[in-house]
Amino acid sequence: GDVAVSNNTTVTISTYALGSCVALVVYDSMVQAGGLIHIMLPDSNLSLEKAQKQPAMFADTGIPLMFRNLMGLRVERKRLKAFVAGGASIISGADMFKIGERNIAAVKKMVNILGIPVVRADIGGVNNRTVHLNIATGEVELKKPTGTFKFSLA
Repeated sequence: GDVAVSNNTTVTISTYALGSCVALVVYDSMVQAGGLIHIMLPDSNLSLEKAQKQPAMFADTGIPLMFRNLMGLRVERKRLKAFVAGGASIISGADMFKIGERNIAAVKKMVNILGIPVVRADIGGVNNRTVHLNIATGEVELKKPTGTFKFSLA
């Protein structure tokens, strides 16, 4: 569970091997700034102590943290576009905890509360994903076992 934001056009923000975790990527093309958060769990009530030490681990504490950090980069919510990836069911057999599904639901709830349009998503299934956000262009690169896909959030 980690979060990164940037307006440095030489930077690419990445997260690797998303299984049941969910990545939320946001980009504001007007100021060439964006962020990426790697959500591990849906709700900080699962461990309030961990949430204090590592708020990005949880959807309900990490996403607001990312948006506070983005506001310092002159990002405006009304200009943001979002991409959501992950939430796979990677445990063999029945996933009784349904962490991937719960993470997806928690991220969707938070972006709805914040009013951020999700323009693209690649969620669920059984495959791991790696995501890269190019700050200069808003291009997202999504890598899955089935191939690499590129698209723009600009």
